[in-house]
Amino acid sequence: MGKSSQGRLVWNHSTHIEGLIPILERLITYEGIHTVTPGVITRARGNSQHLKLRVSIPIRGGYKVIARQGKSVQEVFIITDLTQQELQGAIDASLR
Repeated sequence: MGKSSQGRLVWNHSTHIEGLIPILERLITYEGIHTVTPGVITRARGNSQHLKLRVSIPIRGGYKVIARQGKSVQEVFIITDLTQQELQGAIDASLR
């Protein structure tokens, strides 16, 4: 997975899970990732100590990713040419 033409990060909400934006800014540098759109924040019953992102379900043109930290859960929609495994790999690399 090389880095070249940068995708774009869409700012349509004023609130984001703490620490999410720097990870998404690293993620959009991966080739094959076109658009990253953070979505709605909701509350979860569980408690995730560290920020985690996992690929959830396919959407038209990409995937929905679930970001979790503490009791907050945020949907992130990613338009990409990558496979689910490649996207998860790029996400894992961006978390480091």
